[in-house]
Amino acid sequence: MSHHEESDDIDFFAQFSDVVPLKQNTIEFVPPTKDSIAKQARRQNIELSMQLANNHLSLECFRPLDPYDHLTFKKSGVQDGVFKNLRMGKYKIEGVVNLQNQKFEQARNVVFTRINEAYKNGSRTLLIKHGIGLHSKPVPAMLKSYVNQWLQEMPQVIAFHTAMAHHGGNGASYVLLKKNDEQKAENREFHRKR
Repeated sequence: MSHHEESDDIDFFAQFSDVVPLKQNTIEFVPPTKDSIAKQARRQNIELSMQLANNHLSLECFRPLDPYDHLTFKKSGVQDGVFKNLRMGKYKIEGVVNLQNQKFEQARNVVFTRINEAYKNGSRTLLIKHGIGLHSKPVPAMLKSYVNQWLQEMPQVIAFHTAMAHHGGNGASYVLLKKNDEQKAENREFHRKR
């Protein structure tokens, strides 16, 4: 806009007595300081360590599995049709949790945090890649055995089953999470309106 056009605009608006030109405020962008970035990182680390301190997943495996065992679990109340669709891999996978090549404690923490996050975010179906553990030490299928146990210990998990071959077969499992409180409220509202 030229200076001439700007003064025409001002003259035009000047004929209206109650119109006052706006002051031009410049908003200055202040980049975050290293200090604030460090504080944010520290806060996130504290939140994560508090969450991991609440990690109740077992450190001892009660039932070792064979590498080729199928994982299957369903809480009462899960409809047979829902479980069949899970088993057949018919639900959209909303997140993949890859535990392969992770150390035991790291895998335990990843399972705990990722399932909690997925539940909070409203995800319903995950794929956990645990591998079959043919050569795992000290026993075969060690991680797979623990995953089988950990998933049963998590209240957010209502069902899981060994994946179809194209999703990893015996080395992976579909996990179905219950609806979070927000989703339950939406569901109640939907059914109330019908």
